[in-house]
Amino acid sequence: MTAEKNVAQFNGWRILILLIALALVAVLGIFLGIRARKPALIVPNIFLLTLCGVSFKGFFTVEPNQGVVLLLFGKYKGTERETGFRWANPLLKRKKVSLRTRNFDSQKLKVNDKKGNPIEISAVVVWHVHDTAQATFDIDDFNNYVHVQAESAVRHLATSYAYDDSDGEPVSLRSATDEVSEALGREIQERVKNAGVTIDEARINHLAYAPEIAHAMLQRQQAEAIIAARQKIVEGAVGMVEMALSRLREQNVLDLDEERKASMVSNLMVVLCSDKSTQPIVNAGSLY
Repeated sequence: MTAEKNVAQFNGWRILILLIALALVAVLGIFLGIRARKPALIVPNIFLLTLCGVSFKGFFTVEPNQGVVLLLFGKYKGTERETGFRWANPLLKRKKVSLRTRNFDSQKLKVNDKKGNPIEISAVVVWHVHDTAQATFDIDDFNNYVHVQAESAVRHLATSYAYDDSDGEPVSLRSATDEVSEALGREIQERVKNAGVTIDEARINHLAYAPEIAHAMLQRQQAEAIIAARQKIVEGAVGMVEMALSRLREQNVLDLDEERKASMVSNLMVVLCSDKSTQPIVNAGSLY
């Protein structure tokens, strides 16, 4: 792997003033040489003026959060990160690399979760380049590389977890969003570490069952919700019936035999557990 080397170049404004001064001196020398008809004075000044003209190609600018990779005849010489107007050897080849934070939304991928259910999933990935040398020389196209590796990590993540925790899974894609996102970020970072890239954040952006099973899974979720609600209702009704019988017994309001207790319990459970309003029947005669 190629490690980044920070190499500070020259201040562009100082070099610009120096080159202008040298160019003026060269022009003046050429003028005096022509006037005095002295080739020995003309030739060095022409060379100096040509050198100044070539040196002007060495100016470049560095914007904030940007690095400029410098190469000399194919050899990596270093990276300039100091912002502003800079100057370097005109023979150096310069390539700018953005260090700004980037993000992208991966495509909606259709994969099978841990239980084999087809699901649709996509993620938002936030990243930036931290090593310009690795990003430039170790990877052909680091931007495309990050996209491909992120989608590969999302696929692997989807197959490692179940969609829902209804099957007794301790961690699922839908219920443990933060934990799954952290796992996704770690996996992407591991895959792109040789590209000089840092993953700042990775989160699931879209998660749903595939269309062909979405209706059936919705019915299952509704059934599970109804069962859970009924369990709560029954638990509450049993507690209310128990409390009613206990109060009647403690306060000697009414002494019921086992058959009447069973009938009372049955009626109360029907009233309390029914999903519709029950119609009471008033007993105007004897209790027995």
